[in-house]
Amino acid sequence: MPSRIEDYALIGDFHTAALVGRDGSIDWLCLPRFDSGACFAALLGTEEHGRWLLAPAGEVRKVERQYRPDTLVLETTFETDEGAVTLVDCMPPRRDNPALVRMVVGRRGRVAMRMQLILRFDYGSIVPWVRRTETGIQAVAGPDTVQIGTPAKLRGEDLTTVAEFTVSDGERMPFVLQWHPSHDPVPEAIEAEDAIRSTEQLWREWSGRCKYDGRWRDSVVRSLITLKALIYQPTGGMVAAATTSLPEYLGGPRNWDYRFCWLRDATFMLYTLLDAGYLDEAQSWRDWLLRVVAGKASQLNLMYGVAGERRLTEIELDWLPGYEDSRPVRVGNAAHRQFQLDVFGEVMDVVHVARRHGITIEKHAWDLQRHLLDHVEQVWRHADEGIWEVRGGRRHFTHSRVMAWVAVDR
Repeated sequence: MPSRIEDYALIGDFHTAALVGRDGSIDWLCLPRFDSGACFAALLGTEEHGRWLLAPAGEVRKVERQYRPDTLVLETTFETDEGAVTLVDCMPPRRDNPALVRMVVGRRGRVAMRMQLILRFDYGSIVPWVRRTETGIQAVAGPDTVQIGTPAKLRGEDLTTVAEFTVSDGERMPFVLQWHPSHDPVPEAIEAEDAIRSTEQLWREWSGRCKYDGRWRDSVVRSLITLKALIYQPTGGMVAAATTSLPEYLGGPRNWDYRFCWLRDATFMLYTLLDAGYLDEAQSWRDWLLRVVAGKASQLNLMYGVAGERRLTEIELDWLPGYEDSRPVRVGNAAHRQFQLDVFGEVMDVVHVARRHGITIEKHAWDLQRHLLDHVEQVWRHADEGIWEVRGGRRHFTHSRVMAWVAVDR
């Protein structure tokens, strides 16, 4: 059974993200992109759908958790009767392929630990072939290969990989997961200590660029770090969430895939980044936006894939029971086909905001705006699915009309 949603922490590498529970279990990870199939999908099912647990073998008396200041490097400290250990989790800046680093650090006493690795590709549906390597194991299924490197002694048990080990004060036990396409050579191994250090340094340098210096700086920086973690670095697009099918209410059917980029988010995202001093990210987001909306105005989507994909076909995964039995689990989002009048206003506003903040707007962007405005003039009286993305037929929404006015005003 998955943890409560509020008990998960996010780590990521600007291409994808993982959710780490307070119990030391990674219950969600899609590789290599945010919208790829999950190799750990226990969040939407059970541990049999894939997870990676690192925790004390005995009873845990207390759990404390924090990010290292101004970073996305997570520390989870477990207190037991025998002592204390800290689990450090991060996803280092990507070379060519994704990696996830976990380090168990002894803090006090001598603590017995256990590891359980259940790799299940394609959202928990595929059990990979697993073989031993000189440094750990390799798991292969179809297009996916995962390498696990660690000094810990691994063994197979009921189609899972497990390990038991003990750490004393000052001792460290590293675990490194690396993914690569199964047809490519095995990537060069990553040294865990160096990866954690470089990841921390990258985040501290990035956070140090924040212009806000008020009483709420810690909260502001933490929010900015979360936004940064949801930006797909190769293109500049930002996903609405790193997950799919978490329910609007427990046990209900309104469970949507939010691993896509909504045009509606554009203005708020741009305002936030510009106000905080992150001009490069704002310009990348603006550039992504202008690329994806290129084409006929009548074919404008309300959302796109992280690389600008338009076809986001929605399917249901009937083998997953859903978070807290909230069915169905969906991947893709059929709302991409909807007509939402308000997105024209949001697109116009984001270009307006960029221009006001000194971001150069090329002539083709102005031509695009004029083309979009011509279309708004033709359709502003039409009913639409609106900001609520209703699936029961188009209606007339006040918000849509107001945003059509914004498109003309900007």
